[in-house]
Amino acid sequence: MSQVRSLEPWRWLGVPMLQVLAAVILFSVPLRIWGLRLPEPIFPLALVFAWAVIRPSILAPLLILVMGLFLDVAWGGPLGMWALSLLIGYGVVLAARNIMAGQSRAILWGWYALVVATAMLAAGLIVMLDAKAQPNPLSVLWQFLATVILYPYAQRLIDLFEDADVRFR
Repeated sequence: MSQVRSLEPWRWLGVPMLQVLAAVILFSVPLRIWGLRLPEPIFPLALVFAWAVIRPSILAPLLILVMGLFLDVAWGGPLGMWALSLLIGYGVVLAARNIMAGQSRAILWGWYALVVATAMLAAGLIVMLDAKAQPNPLSVLWQFLATVILYPYAQRLIDLFEDADVRFR
């Protein structure tokens, strides 16, 4: 049985956000091992999914905006691209939140993959409009797979904080 934690904003929003931003910085290091670079998963998507499943919040979209702008600056993309893409993903999860309630972990992982695909599709469309070129499909596929593998982190946050707010039981 998991231990229920209190739903203080710094605990379920602030600490995970700092962890994710540190992971983005760590995985952005230009390190090559046997000629291969580290994957660059979209770490904030795990939080986008978990925060929307745990409970609706006024702070979450603001922090998602900050994380998206951080990704834009860190990865050198068009400013606002990841912020908009992450917010679209958050909106998809909020819209389907009632459908996801009570589902198994495997089904939630499928929903997470759908949200990742939606956010990456939005980002891809923005890149195509900005650069007038299509992103490399193989690179997008690897980034998608690397991001989908992050679901256990989102599930860990959901398990820790899902029952913490008695108003949403």
